[in-house]
Amino acid sequence: MTRASLDKQPADVAAMFDRTAERYDLLNDLLSGGQDRIWRKAVAKAVDARPGERVLDLAAGTGTSSESFMTYGTRVIACDFSQGMLKVGVQRRGQGKDGLTFVAGDALRLPFQDGSFDAVTISFGLRNVADVDQALREMRRVTRPGGRILVCEFSTPPNPVVRFGYRQHLTHGLPLIAKVSSNPESYGYLGESILAWPDQPALAAMLREAGWTSAKWRNLSFGVAAMHKAVNP
Repeated sequence: MTRASLDKQPADVAAMFDRTAERYDLLNDLLSGGQDRIWRKAVAKAVDARPGERVLDLAAGTGTSSESFMTYGTRVIACDFSQGMLKVGVQRRGQGKDGLTFVAGDALRLPFQDGSFDAVTISFGLRNVADVDQALREMRRVTRPGGRILVCEFSTPPNPVVRFGYRQHLTHGLPLIAKVSSNPESYGYLGESILAWPDQPALAAMLREAGWTSAKWRNLSFGVAAMHKAVNP
């Protein structure tokens, strides 16, 4: 898959995730060696959500990430633009059950009023939006003053040895998986989108440019992924 394939229209990306919805959680576990569940729990803890707070979980998919917030007694809106993902999420977790609600929405035009949430988070989905800067501004719009954002994404390992091995996996390992997959397009897109993604300092700068303050990050799994946290002033 060529770099040009990253210039997808939102409808194309949504359709791609629709096709992988049924097996999405299983594939995440396999591809990350189970690390994705550890990362999601780390995100929920880092958000520091308090009982009764409202959390917007963007690119929530089937709601796996959203469940981590519910253990803190928060009310969670799981928002995604893939109808297929949302359908599977409702089937598995119910609609409105235990404070979890699934809502269809585009990160560039969120269907929520200004200042609706105490915290907003997006895990492994920001690089899939058509305009990252606009998405960060839109997430700030729906977050109350003093509220938090937490972005968890694949990133750039600072150790050169780890970075080399990681890039080898993305460049050569994922294409091999794609050849035997029922949906090879999604694996090719995954590798290309990660390689094209900004490193930790660059993403922190993007958060600040969008109006967020106190941007900082914490590496996960030697920097294979990273959590960026910031505050809406």
